[in-house]
Amino acid sequence: MEEPMESLDGAVHDDLEEVVTQQDTDRPTADERVSVSSDSDSDSDSDDEAQAKLQLKTLEDELSSNLSNYDAHVQYIRLLRKMGEIEKLRQARETMSEIFPLTPAMWQEWAKDETSLLAGRSEAVAAIESLYERGVFDYLSVPLWCDYLSFVQEYDSSVKQCSSLGVSKVRSLFERAITAAGLHLTEGSKIWEAYKEFEQAVLLMLEESDTEVKEKQVQRIRSIFHRQLSVPIADMTTNLHAYKAWEVEQRNTVNVNSTETDDISSHVAAAYKKALEMYNSRIVMEEQILSPNIPDSERLPMFMRYLKFEESAGDPVRVQILYERAVTKFPLSSDLWLEYLRYLDKTLKGGNIVKSVYSRATKNCPWVGDIWVRYLLSLERARATEEEISAVFEKGLQSTFSTYAEYLELFLTRIDGLRRRVSLAGEVPGFDYALIRDTFQRASDYFSTSLKGTDDLLHLHVYWSRLEVSLGKDIVSARGVWESFLRISGSSIEAWKSYIAMEIESGNIKEARSIYRRCYTKRFAGSGSEDICHSWLRFEKEFGTLEDYDFAAQKVLPRLEELRLFRLQQEAKGNAPPTEQRQNSSRKDVREKRKHGSDLTYDQSQTKRQKSVMKNSKEVKDGGQEKNTVSDEMNGTKPKYDGLDITTEERLEESADEKMKYTDRCTAFISNLSYQANDEHLHGFFRDVGGVVSIRILKDKFTGKSRGLAYVDFANDAHLVAAVAKNKQILLGKKLNIARSDPSQSKRKGPVEQGKKPRVEKGKSESIQLKGKNTFAVPRKVMPLGWTKKEPRADEGEDEKPKSNDEFRKMLLKS
Repeated sequence: MEEPMESLDGAVHDDLEEVVTQQDTDRPTADERVSVSSDSDSDSDSDDEAQAKLQLKTLEDELSSNLSNYDAHVQYIRLLRKMGEIEKLRQARETMSEIFPLTPAMWQEWAKDETSLLAGRSEAVAAIESLYERGVFDYLSVPLWCDYLSFVQEYDSSVKQCSSLGVSKVRSLFERAITAAGLHLTEGSKIWEAYKEFEQAVLLMLEESDTEVKEKQVQRIRSIFHRQLSVPIADMTTNLHAYKAWEVEQRNTVNVNSTETDDISSHVAAAYKKALEMYNSRIVMEEQILSPNIPDSERLPMFMRYLKFEESAGDPVRVQILYERAVTKFPLSSDLWLEYLRYLDKTLKGGNIVKSVYSRATKNCPWVGDIWVRYLLSLERARATEEEISAVFEKGLQSTFSTYAEYLELFLTRIDGLRRRVSLAGEVPGFDYALIRDTFQRASDYFSTSLKGTDDLLHLHVYWSRLEVSLGKDIVSARGVWESFLRISGSSIEAWKSYIAMEIESGNIKEARSIYRRCYTKRFAGSGSEDICHSWLRFEKEFGTLEDYDFAAQKVLPRLEELRLFRLQQEAKGNAPPTEQRQNSSRKDVREKRKHGSDLTYDQSQTKRQKSVMKNSKEVKDGGQEKNTVSDEMNGTKPKYDGLDITTEERLEESADEKMKYTDRCTAFISNLSYQANDEHLHGFFRDVGGVVSIRILKDKFTGKSRGLAYVDFANDAHLVAAVAKNKQILLGKKLNIARSDPSQSKRKGPVEQGKKPRVEKGKSESIQLKGKNTFAVPRKVMPLGWTKKEPRADEGEDEKPKSNDEFRKMLLKS
């Protein structure tokens, strides 16, 4: 704890200076000058202290409002450590460790700070050992394990006394370290060497007369050498020489200078050769993932290739250690954690190891709903207690997911598990259906607004009602589920059908019939009103008497006739536009003619304007059904639908597009962006590139949430090139796709230029295909009924002589 101790020493030094200055006020002028200089230094220290306190207060306010700010936690801990605020520092570290997993370096720093304050207290030793245990749980770190082992050997009194209990404790700790990190190809040898040094120290402390015990200890050291030589780790040749040298010390005949294995036992030689072969096949991949010259965006795929290689080799321990190294390097990669969890579920299928990995995954990537769902399933496989499963479920609900579907899946997974546990009669004493009902109610309250009108919410209530009947044995509560749901989704025909289906499955025919009587007069979307009527008739045919069928027909047939007339009325309204709308269309026709050279005045009579329109529209009755079409190609105008002038609408859209027009000359297009990412995240991501002018994150126009896409404008092409070079790098656990924006590819081209049919846009009617009687949205390229296409005469030239105003007026009056 170097920095806090220096801070405390500095404070003591300042206090001593103040005392000396007070006592020596009568000294000569030279000493007074020294005192003045000391006062100046003290003032400077006071200013630094005031600034540190102000910064401390700012960080405390930030954390009180947002505990999930990782950077604020780190800065707060650094500042407290610098100021020597021991108790606050301890509490700040505890708070951060509850929310985030600390890095190995932060655990090492914490343990060393606490070690400097030990003062020989045995309870403090146990507390520091607990810190090391928590640290090695979070991440795989060989240096952290080495510090842990060194601390126990140095400060544990039973170990220092070399008691049998202390030696056993250290040996157990070394075996755990070997299991966790001894197969680390580049750093694992550190733990093996420390293990051998400890056992050799124990050998030296044994009495010379105790031959049997000494021989047993020698065999233990030899066994550690043999185990080390069978593991593919760095410096294998050096380890072989060290083993031979040790055998010589034990008065065995071995050629120390030879790298051959002929003079050692055959099984050790075979294991060494196999390990050396494994090491040589992996060293290239090790060098790739450890190279300091490659970016993390390229390092992660290298890890994944290495993992696939280890999985194909079929050693689960080596695969797990490599996964641990990968998640230590990329703790925020949700895809990496999911791959790790899938592998563990497939190979280990439960147990404390899998549980610990899930716990760490949810702390590193709490925003991924799939991890929480898998966590619940893993706990169920491991036969975890209800309290443990419930605690994980509640933590998952407090996380921030990107979609409501992830929250719904978490609720359903919890309910599925509860259903399975309730079904196991007698295995879970005191476990009743009320917990399932409460969970369903929470889910319904949570999603009633956000998922209103969706199939997901309907499925939730179908599931709920079914379990009320099958597990709860309470049909009244099941009906209550549907009645509550109909109050918020009564316009959904599927809700009514599901309610009726539940009653039929339960054998409650009368109740199902009463529901039909309640809903057959309701108005549903599309053909739902007709469907419910026909459904009632089918129901009575299958389950009712003849009287029941006649009663249903008496109710349903008039309703169906009423619906048929209503549909015809709606079609007629859609086919025949109001008089005012037709007049507005005629005025537009006249204005378009003026644009093409006509000199008709604005005060032209209404009768003449109507005559010009009559030529462009006809009404034809065929079989008693009226069909209306208007030709827009003849007069150069576009139709109006529902009172909306499409030409005006397009102009407004074009003007809006011009206002929001971006050149995209120095712009990067980003996809696969995290839904939680904002402008600040992107600014921080491109901070090393520089030159960011503006950021545009594309959002859904209905929900306002991010679509995972963004444009980033840069000041010049050099900054843009540097930004594109960061392609495939990780931001908030997502691998970004970064490319230069090419606006030329997004420009719309006309159908003639592209040789393709124009794409139909919302509100346009070029490719609408009509069925039945509804002809209100006739495509603009269709001629009105009664018109025939005029072929150009051969004697007509391309440059027809323009007509005068009088000639044009006579043509119009003749029509």
